[in-house]
Amino acid sequence: MSKLLSSATVGGLTLKNRVVMSPMCLFDVQQHDGMLTPVHFAHYVQRAMGQVGLIIIESTAVDPDGGITNRDLGLWNDQQGQELAKLVRVLHSLGAKVGIQLNHAGRKAQNAEHLMSAGAVAFDDEIGTPAPMTTEQIHHLVDEFGAAAKRAQDAGFDMIDVHAAHGYLLDQFLSPLVNQRDDEYGGSLANRYRLLHEVVSVVKEHFNGTIWTRLSLTDYLLADQQNSLTDWQQVGKWLAADGVSLLDISTGGLLPIKPDFPIHDGYQTRFATAMKQAVDIPVSTVGLLDNPGLAEYILQNDQADLIMEGRALLRNPNWVAKAAKELHEHDLERFSYNHSYYRGLKYL
Repeated sequence: MSKLLSSATVGGLTLKNRVVMSPMCLFDVQQHDGMLTPVHFAHYVQRAMGQVGLIIIESTAVDPDGGITNRDLGLWNDQQGQELAKLVRVLHSLGAKVGIQLNHAGRKAQNAEHLMSAGAVAFDDEIGTPAPMTTEQIHHLVDEFGAAAKRAQDAGFDMIDVHAAHGYLLDQFLSPLVNQRDDEYGGSLANRYRLLHEVVSVVKEHFNGTIWTRLSLTDYLLADQQNSLTDWQQVGKWLAADGVSLLDISTGGLLPIKPDFPIHDGYQTRFATAMKQAVDIPVSTVGLLDNPGLAEYILQNDQADLIMEGRALLRNPNWVAKAAKELHEHDLERFSYNHSYYRGLKYL
């Protein structure tokens, strides 16, 4: 059997395969209230029926001002948690493990009433310049992550992915370009890590499941404008020491710029591999991994431990069955929801 489609215990979770649905925003909240809609249920249920091992619910705001847009999911009140619990129960009944990505967009919050960040550095002219957060606001933010983690616990989630990548608030504090503070949350790498440390600690206090963290290992900037790879490896070691079970490695997002090299299949995997070489916990990789053969190669060569599939699962909710056929699995029906689905999927 392929490594991609074999069961495994990775990052604190026992999964039926190593295919993970990467958190991807639908931006489908209708009333600007952070609540699930029928579209969310249909969206995630399709992927669970498609035999994805772990489904991570999209970026979910811990504060009404923390969404990327006002159509993001939220987990800042109990009603949101109760609706998410219904979704978790359905996905569990279909055999998937379920996680949620907790986030605050900071200076990238497009509809925030009070735009804030580590410093007064704008993402772009359209969103505007944020106000530097006060110490009191920072402490309140940490409490909000803790409260959201408690609601995730009550909802039955198996894992939480703390979003510290793609230029959102926790990533803004890590960035030497955005974080120009002169207090205990700015300056040295250790000080810039302090907020993420406090968030992971409070999440761990309120959540009994496994905790992952997403990081962007490059911002595609000049060397003196961003953390070095060695800096990120140190952050990874600190996160492992803080109890994080897996590092979810991505790139970019701090500024509206693109990679400074031609994008190709698996273009971010080298960053995941670099982190894997520095830490003693698993890592996942994401980014143009549609080809099952490439995903299998990455796993077989220990370049990463899990494969995050994003847009490939948007194009094809039955990507796992497609992968099984291309990797010459013998029992193809095992990768279908039931025999009726198998009769259609065997011709993929």
